[in-house]
Amino acid sequence: MHTMDAQPDLYWSRIYERLALRLDTGSLAWQSFLERLKTHFTDLLSVFLTLYGDRPDALWELEELIVVCFDAFQRSYTESSSVDHGYQQPWYLEKSVVGAMCYTERFAGSIPGIVDRLPYLDDLGIRYLHLMPPFLCPEKRNDGGYAVSSYRELKPGIGRIDDIRTLANRMHDLGMKLVLDFVFNHTSDEHEWARRALSGDPRYSEHYFFYPDRRQPDRYDRSLREIFPEGKRGSFVYHEESGQWVWSTFNPYQWDLNYRNPVVFRDMVGEMLFLANLGTDVLRLDALAFTWKEDDTSCENLPRVHTLIRAFKTAARIAAPWLEFKSEAIVHPDDVVKYVDVRECALSYNPLFMALSWESVATQNSDLLLRSLQSRYRLPKDCAWVNYVRSHDDIGWTFADEDADGLGLHAQDHRSYLNHFYTDRIPGSFASGLPFQLNPQTGDCRVCGTTASLAGVEKALKSNDARLLRDGVQRILLLHSMMFSAGGIPLLYLGDEYGQLNDYGFMDSTNTADDSRWVHRPYFDWETATHLSEHATQENWNAVLFQGVRRLIQIRSSEMFPDDAASDFLDIGDPRALAILRSGTDAVFCGVFNLSVDTIEVQLPEILSGLDDIHDAWTGRNRPFTRTCTLGSLDFFLFTAASPRDETIQPGIG
Repeated sequence: MHTMDAQPDLYWSRIYERLALRLDTGSLAWQSFLERLKTHFTDLLSVFLTLYGDRPDALWELEELIVVCFDAFQRSYTESSSVDHGYQQPWYLEKSVVGAMCYTERFAGSIPGIVDRLPYLDDLGIRYLHLMPPFLCPEKRNDGGYAVSSYRELKPGIGRIDDIRTLANRMHDLGMKLVLDFVFNHTSDEHEWARRALSGDPRYSEHYFFYPDRRQPDRYDRSLREIFPEGKRGSFVYHEESGQWVWSTFNPYQWDLNYRNPVVFRDMVGEMLFLANLGTDVLRLDALAFTWKEDDTSCENLPRVHTLIRAFKTAARIAAPWLEFKSEAIVHPDDVVKYVDVRECALSYNPLFMALSWESVATQNSDLLLRSLQSRYRLPKDCAWVNYVRSHDDIGWTFADEDADGLGLHAQDHRSYLNHFYTDRIPGSFASGLPFQLNPQTGDCRVCGTTASLAGVEKALKSNDARLLRDGVQRILLLHSMMFSAGGIPLLYLGDEYGQLNDYGFMDSTNTADDSRWVHRPYFDWETATHLSEHATQENWNAVLFQGVRRLIQIRSSEMFPDDAASDFLDIGDPRALAILRSGTDAVFCGVFNLSVDTIEVQLPEILSGLDDIHDAWTGRNRPFTRTCTLGSLDFFLFTAASPRDETIQPGIG
């Protein structure tokens, strides 16, 4: 067994001797690589031996991993124009970084089409673009692209893999960052590795988890939760052709990779570095909490998941040092935060803020949001949240049971209420959503819908009710104003900026009819988009919304918005309202939000009493500061000011 008890220098000497026999150690690329390898070798050795040190071939496997890293580094070294973006780390903490996400084919038809649409994104103020997986996947059984058949090919009709490099170069010229998905918990059952494993190829026989009978699967299933109960029960699927059971946490056609096998890790590092060398700035680590399996556990958030991510990150630091990771962990809020670390994921989705923003406008109450975020928004140094109103995925109510219990709410009953509210099964609901993955045993589900449809615009248009339409548009702006006010990168789903509605046409296609998430993945309406800069009127509500969102982006990037600010979520005495305070060295920003349809009068926090004149960021006017604030239905007040000289306002929680 190999452990860190031995001197790292001894391991280094043994491995370096063998590398010198295999690689061109006289090249400039090797000299540059060697410098980085020496810097990070102890970290790489530590995580690798933690994962694989019980294997007699551990050092040989580590050597093979380093060869893969050098091969990728050498390619980036000779193609450095695609990789050397010239920014100062950490770029993601800059206030001007506003993100957007989309499906390539639904926003612009193809990767070259994305290039053609970059002026629209640039004009909107987008500096970070996340493309949902554009990679080759089965036509029908693909989980929205998250059942990858090959990372080195694109879906038919959207371009060639080199088009990604062209896109990245153009984006970097405009000061934008490219984000792609790294779906590393599983592959499609049509992936070449899966096919080779089924054919008996010994190199791939342990890339997945195969079982000849139900004994081991039954043992695991006792402690695993069901993620997609509509598609199958349990976490294993029977493969009739081979007569074996295969581990598939999500859909039957998504086969979990076996990271107990170091060859799997090495192969996936190769895929990761291939994506990095296309010019990718950030990889979103999909379903990272599920990637390590152990007997008699939930197989979620295990300690070695963190070790595995650190191993990937260390390999990236050596071979692709510009690459950042973004965590996607839809788990207990206390576990989400554990992935946010510069040694793992410097960026993380914030599913708690998203879910509780929707919870707060449904209940017209800020109590649960404040209780949850006041204690959980802090992040380690040089890390950031990625905040969003919605994404390509469903909405799940990921708040902590103990937070709900502390407010006298029964957590599961409250989740059930929210599911019923947003799927329009409660009188008085403003929402038009659909359920996703309804569990027939528990009644639990998640919610699907575009922001406009969930916020009330769809119902207002159907009933031709001008007041409800005003409320729906204002509710969308309220949700986005909260997102833009908080610390982190604000992320738009493209189409939400002008209020795109649910697309029920997904039910007419056999490729999408069984997945209700396609209701909120409509094709971008470029005809509507061409009129978004026209005069905003009640009739042209899309323009009202678009110009409001663009104004929020401008506020976010403005000189008065604090660049080094922490975020405090403040109780201001009325449960229908809350405030978000960002206090930097030279400037203060405060957003005050009315979650209800009532007109309310609130007292701004006493901590702001030292302010003199303030700048109303929404109207652009200056005015004297007063603590009394009147807010209309679903209204918000955003203001900036110079920090008081007596320093009564101190940076807060993250």
